[in-house]
Amino acid sequence: MEKPKVYFSSRITEDNVIELYKKLNISLNGRVAVKVHSGEEGNQNYLRPLFLKPIIDYVGGTVVECNTAYDGARDTTEKHLNLMSNHDWNKYFNVDILDSDSDMEISVPNGKVITKNYVGSKLKDYDSILVLSHFKGHPMGGFGGALKQLSIGFASSKGKRYIHCAGKENGSYEDMFETDQLKFISAMADAASSVHKYFENRIAYINIMCNLSVDCDCCKVAEDPCMKDIGILASLDPIALDQACIDLVYNSCDPGRDHLVERIESRHGTKVIDDANSLRFGTREYELINID
Repeated sequence: MEKPKVYFSSRITEDNVIELYKKLNISLNGRVAVKVHSGEEGNQNYLRPLFLKPIIDYVGGTVVECNTAYDGARDTTEKHLNLMSNHDWNKYFNVDILDSDSDMEISVPNGKVITKNYVGSKLKDYDSILVLSHFKGHPMGGFGGALKQLSIGFASSKGKRYIHCAGKENGSYEDMFETDQLKFISAMADAASSVHKYFENRIAYINIMCNLSVDCDCCKVAEDPCMKDIGILASLDPIALDQACIDLVYNSCDPGRDHLVERIESRHGTKVIDDANSLRFGTREYELINID
């Protein structure tokens, strides 16, 4: 069986994001949602809208986000839209908060921990998806890439809490931080599978490995990057894509690499790849194609 292709370039430029997307040879038709991370108020590491503008314009996409499940500048639609305006997303794009009205349930028939996933109800209004992910560390998940965007990123506020609580209905804010870590990671893999399958053959992924902090763009106070930028990767397989990013971190000679690896391993971060691989909506095997 042919391994999925993961395209790579060490040159992080606006034009190169488009070139890598073109290598995927996919047409995202109809109404295209482009999933980004809006960046928490105060965060210094998130991908800026002006950098992403060429690729979003190229696919003719609408920028989409979902509200958070914790206090901050993104926990209500009103606050979230205000933040996105302050971060200039509204300046360049049409912006849609997918769970601004409600959420909808999609099934996870073979889930290890959860058998359903709650996503923003407006997701059904889109025909195809481009998932733009800033690959970096994460205080709870170990790392954030395509699989985290598919799971936590597309989950409604209710869905985020449901994943964090490993399927506990009506879990509290405190429950989110007391859940067994391995169950939380497995629930992320389950949720990621449901969104990928919902848009099967109508979804593409790009990971940008820059500003490599151990913290996520969801952190108001994030650590500064600990490693030099690595590059851009693109694939139609989110599992292969995240695995390729992890391999680039682990194989790096950058002295800051150990700090990021410690964050990943202390949170059992790569378990999300293991579990996603066993759910068979992709594979961790890949062919890396360098376009430089």
